[in-house]
Amino acid sequence: MRIFDIERHDTDILVLGTGGAGMFAALHAKQKAPEGTRITLAVKGLIGKCGCTRMVQGGYNVALGGGDTVERHFMDTIEGGKWLPDQDMAWRLCEQAVVRIRELENEIGCYFDRNADGSLHQKAFAGQTADRTVHKGDLTGIEIINRLMEKVLASGVEKLQEHRAIGLIPTKDGSALAGVLMIDMRTGKFRLVRAKCVMMGTGGGPTMYKYHTPSGDKTMDGLAMALRAGLKLRDMEMVQFHPTGLLAGEHTRMTGTVLEEGLRGAGGQLISHAGNRFMFDYDGKGERATRDVVSRGIYAEMRKNNNPEQEGVFIAMSHLGPDRVRAKFPGMVKRCADSGFDLANDPVEVVPTAHYFMGGVVVDIDTRTAMEGLYVAGEDAGGAHGSNRLGGNGVANSTVYGGIAGDTMGADVARMSLRDPDEDVLAEEFARATHPFARKPDLVMPLRKALQDLMWDEVGVIRTQAGMTRGLQGIADVSGALMDVGVDSSNLAFNLTWHDWLNLRSLCDVSEVITKAGIARENSRGAHFREDFPDEGVMQDSEFTVAQMRDGQVHVSREPVKFTIVSPGETILPEDAPETLVAAQ
Repeated sequence: MRIFDIERHDTDILVLGTGGAGMFAALHAKQKAPEGTRITLAVKGLIGKCGCTRMVQGGYNVALGGGDTVERHFMDTIEGGKWLPDQDMAWRLCEQAVVRIRELENEIGCYFDRNADGSLHQKAFAGQTADRTVHKGDLTGIEIINRLMEKVLASGVEKLQEHRAIGLIPTKDGSALAGVLMIDMRTGKFRLVRAKCVMMGTGGGPTMYKYHTPSGDKTMDGLAMALRAGLKLRDMEMVQFHPTGLLAGEHTRMTGTVLEEGLRGAGGQLISHAGNRFMFDYDGKGERATRDVVSRGIYAEMRKNNNPEQEGVFIAMSHLGPDRVRAKFPGMVKRCADSGFDLANDPVEVVPTAHYFMGGVVVDIDTRTAMEGLYVAGEDAGGAHGSNRLGGNGVANSTVYGGIAGDTMGADVARMSLRDPDEDVLAEEFARATHPFARKPDLVMPLRKALQDLMWDEVGVIRTQAGMTRGLQGIADVSGALMDVGVDSSNLAFNLTWHDWLNLRSLCDVSEVITKAGIARENSRGAHFREDFPDEGVMQDSEFTVAQMRDGQVHVSREPVKFTIVSPGETILPEDAPETLVAAQ
């Protein structure tokens, strides 16, 4: 294969990814852009059938009255994020969630669960002072993505399905984005798509950990591309572990899949192998503490247990009544049944599982990046969540900022033109992707498992300087070994070994950034807990980490958080506002 075999394709607006961010961006761009604007939607898999939004179970956070307010939602988000969020982004998330949920219902056609009086039902989620999570049973993401998929397929946008983005190609001076290099997975051919505006919404997917919730093809390609393009990435140490991932054994991909937070919100209890309900030993809110606290509580209990046959802890629901559990959580009951467990009647073993990535590309509140023509929304963007994402804020963030990205690109595209790519960078990205073709074919997956074990042990729920230093060396070892692994290039159509190789290269690149950012943060905030630096630090002096690739090396610096709306120790709630609207468990 030669570089001049790369096909060239032009469009006006290119959207990468078809989760909540990508599909909302395409739909809003279609509405906002001048008539005749070409809009192209590219996805690594199939529209509506892949990605993380489809896997959302719990629901969508939005303040819809009953005492709840946007201000309360905002304060929960800031305090849950341990004062590290970009406050302007967090405010816009909470404010626009009210608009977006009505759009999802009235324009997109989503059906969410309702109360007897016809109002939207909102359930309890951990770390929040109001029951504000709108949902469709316990399988909310499927409802949202199915309806968005219907709208997108009927919209007339150009669709590049099973097209994998592998490189952001800038202009010669590096100031703007010219286009994106892709692989058509159906043929193995390379395609450069030039566009005036590109929105990156490829999603996170911290699958470099032994236990993880996203599907295995989610490998943080977007952040790896942004890193190589020289963009700044913030909060990269902040990997969220969902406390309750199903522990179903090493030989099933069901292991790591989430048992949703609503189980604990409804009164589910976490029980150790010794039969003790332990979470109140770690936090006064018990099982309804934020995800980072509950994950550390579970991990601490796991470390107390030296029996390798008893790895996790248990979630118990039967005390709530088996019939009630089956009626309220049919998706979770079925998920457990598929793996041989009875959630309604018996304790089910769980383990913290890598779930969401709070870190991402530095953007403004309109999703623009430092590179003209590139916009980022959803889990690829950093800032809104700080050090800890509240359950229910993820799909709200994707849909809110996906729509904002579409509106922004629709307005910007009229003043932009297609740009010429830097052919040298294009050649570098092509060479990077075809590197394994010149080497002897070998196995990729043992190296991926080695990385997963390494990241879980050394850069996981609880971290230390010594562990992360070992982690850095281990990542370098896996990366080096990968460069000696070849791929049979005789047939590149759906060559999954090749894509496994590309997946692991992205995971290694991002794992290095996570680890270096973790070493740079010598305190404990939210999802990042340093056993050797357990103190949170002074909130008024909060800083966030910024990682950037310069001269082929990842450099990490720190920048002060700007308290643009509220400062630590203060609140924007009225003086007479109750501390919480949630009934005690």
